[in-house]
Parts: sequence; C-alpha cells; structure tokens
Amino acid sequence: MSSASGSRRLPCFGEYFSLDDILTTNERVPCKIEITIPKLGSLNMSSKEEDLKPGAKLDLPLWLAAPLLNRRIVSAEVPKVYRETYREILSAEAVAVDLCRLQPQYYNFGLLLQKLPLPDVEFINNSLIEAFKNRFRHIMDCAQGSIKEDLMDLTVRLDVSERTLFALGREALEDHQRWQRRQSHRIATAAMVTNHRKRKRAALTDSV
Repeated sequence: MSSASGSRRLPCFGEYFSLDDILTTNERVPCKIEITIPKLGSLNMSSKEEDLKPGAKLDLPLWLAAPLLNRRIVSAEVPKVYRETYREILSAEAVAVDLCRLQPQYYNFGLLLQKLPLPDVEFINNSLIEAFKNRFRHIMDCAQGSIKEDLMDLTVRLDVSERTLFALGREALEDHQRWQRRQSHRIATAAMVTNHRKRKRAALTDSV
C-alpha cells in the first residue's frame, strides 16, 4: 500500500475538536477501489473474496476517503446530492427542497468536497452559492416574522448551517423587541414626568 503513495498534500478538514466538523467529515463519499487490498474483502458486502479487489465500490466517510484518494488507493465520485439532477432541482425550487433530508451538512460537506480530486467538483461551489442566496431571504423573513409559516415545518427542512442562521435571526428579532419595549417604557415614563411637572407648575400658579 505504501507504494501507492502520491506526492499530493493531504487537505485539511476543519477543526479537530469541532463537533460540526466531526459530523461533516463522517459523511459518506462513493468510492471505487483501485488496487488489491489484502484481508479486507469483508468490507465489500457483495463479495465473498478474502481481499478487497479493484473495482469494488464502497461508501467511505470523508475522513477516510481523503487520505485513500491522496494515495490513489481509491477513486471517488461526487455524492449524488451535488450532481446535476439535484443542482437543477435546487436552482428551480430552492425554498421547497428539504436539505436536511438530502444532506444535513449540505454546505459544510460541499465545501470540503471541493478539496478532493473529484469529477465535476468545480460545479459544487456555484451550486452552494445559488442555493444559499435563493434560500437565505426566505429563512430570514420567516425568522423575523415577515412571512407567516409554520416554523417547525420550516426548520426541519433546513441544513445545520441554515438552522444556525435561523436561530440568529430569531435572536436578533427578540433583542429588537426587547429594545422596543424598553424604549416604550422610557417614553411612557418621560410623558408621566412631563405631565407631573405641568400639574406642579399649574398648582404653583394657582396658589400665587
């Protein structure tokens, strides 16, 4: 296996202690074995061979697929949710797509895939940008209460990054509402003080 080692540098995949990065790098990449790997035939459920033979197809977690790709032990394809069919669906009906069901780490995983030598990987970046732009306004409008939609129904369709944005939007709305209540209280207090002073001046005038 060491003879298959290449000179390419292994890409860095996020922060070691980040739970989001751990979950993202555990997402699967469709791979094809390119060399014989002794004693690992049991990994291929469709074969009874003792060794893992060239041509065998396995879905490997990104953290494992990356070094094997780097050493040319496997080749890989773009996961189906980033392929042309799904890119077209996202382009046409971005808001309606259930990203959580398709790929809960859609944006994070897509960004990491671009570091790998995969066919058509160059199309992923534009797809991520377009999907984000087309969905962002709707997510923020719902978070701010501008659109009347069942928030539970919305959030279950969001990927991890979008849920974070939605939560930040709700937090900003609540902060603004608290600020408005404080301002209203201050205005009401100021009005009471002004009225009290007017009454006091009127009372003094009457006494004179």
